[in-house]
Amino acid sequence: MPVPAPRDMPDTMITFRKAVASDLPDIVAMLADDPLGAGREDASLPLAQGYVDAFNAIDADPNQLLAVAVDGGEVIGTLQISFLAGLSRKGAWRGQIEAVRGAGHRRSGGVGRLMIEWAIDACRARGCSLVQLTTDKGRADAHRFYESLGFTGSHLGYKKSL
Repeated sequence: MPVPAPRDMPDTMITFRKAVASDLPDIVAMLADDPLGAGREDASLPLAQGYVDAFNAIDADPNQLLAVAVDGGEVIGTLQISFLAGLSRKGAWRGQIEAVRGAGHRRSGGVGRLMIEWAIDACRARGCSLVQLTTDKGRADAHRFYESLGFTGSHLGYKKSL
């Protein structure tokens, strides 16, 4: 799905598509190129089998969408959407956006905004009536970014490592 580039990227045509297995090294590299990800990811090649197994499970699940943003054949962003059925809100579906990352050399250039807008449209197309996401408490810039897109910090989330 081609998307016009923002004014500050006039010669760019960014497209979004479902990730394929050959995108996996680029995706993991973006996950690792981040202060939090640096301590929990391993982008060395060959990739750990866990990444391959997770990709295969996501790819096979019709309620999961691992997507990439591509510019001229280069993977410059990624995110994952989980489509969640629920009884609350009269049985409404919701889209859960996770693992939003952009390539380091493309950050602050409008790619993230395009990715989130594309993800919201993908959720709408799947019949979701709510889009939600979580972000680490320490990511103040991300909080401002999501708020600028109309998200509100309405809930407090908890996680427990197992």
